[in-house]
Amino acid sequence: MTALEKENALKALIAGYGTLAIGYSGGVDSAYLADVAHETLGAKAHMVIADSPSIPRDELEEARRIALDRGWNLSIIETREFEKEEFLRNDPMRCYVCKSDFFEHLHAYAQTHGIAVLAYGENADDGQDLTRQGAKAAREQRVKAPLVDAGFSKEDIRERSRERGLPTWNKASFACLSSRFPAGSRLNPEEVLKVERAEQLLRKLGFRQYRARHHGELCRIEVEVQDFEQLLQPNTRETLIEGLRKVGYRHVTLDLAGYRTGSTAASPVVSA
Repeated sequence: MTALEKENALKALIAGYGTLAIGYSGGVDSAYLADVAHETLGAKAHMVIADSPSIPRDELEEARRIALDRGWNLSIIETREFEKEEFLRNDPMRCYVCKSDFFEHLHAYAQTHGIAVLAYGENADDGQDLTRQGAKAAREQRVKAPLVDAGFSKEDIRERSRERGLPTWNKASFACLSSRFPAGSRLNPEEVLKVERAEQLLRKLGFRQYRARHHGELCRIEVEVQDFEQLLQPNTRETLIEGLRKVGYRHVTLDLAGYRTGSTAASPVVSA
């Protein structure tokens, strides 16, 4: 099937729901799903953002701006995963705990607003990432993945997003800030905020795909290999080092393996 044929199948699925609440983050997948749902169901499609310390303020604002520009029905709810010990200990089930908490809030929202179906933006490629536990939480709480059901790959979603004029069509991959900590390294909001500020600096310096991995007093920077030369330019390197020290890191290192997803998922805690 072509991406357009898959989109038509997606519209048919969504039309059959009648009313829908989507877990929306402003990322490539959920923004595309939101746009198709809004086109299909209008005000009967609700986009719901989970707000917590794991979400950078600039990401939240960007997601809100897209929803406003597109005329979507948007709500923001505060989640409570940072109040749960099973989340804070940051074991391999952290993502499951987080998604479960959000889906519980989404169910409550749906009951209040008379919504029949809940959905989130998983795509058909996501099952290849073994660090993602959101699908298990979704199955348990009866949250649908219509992009998977319609057979959408990430490439399909980017193609159709571009055709729709969505600003997210070429957006870099993003995961919550809590994913920047080695598995087993306890989470707290103050250190999550340090990571957020570190990544804000990388964004201001012009990097598109990056991670600031937190290892105590050491910040391990990941950028794409082709961006090494840019990062190591004297002015850029010095600005980055100075900025990260102001954030609170004593040591800064560049990961020579470059950007990759899940590099802290099974890592031991590194002390500076």
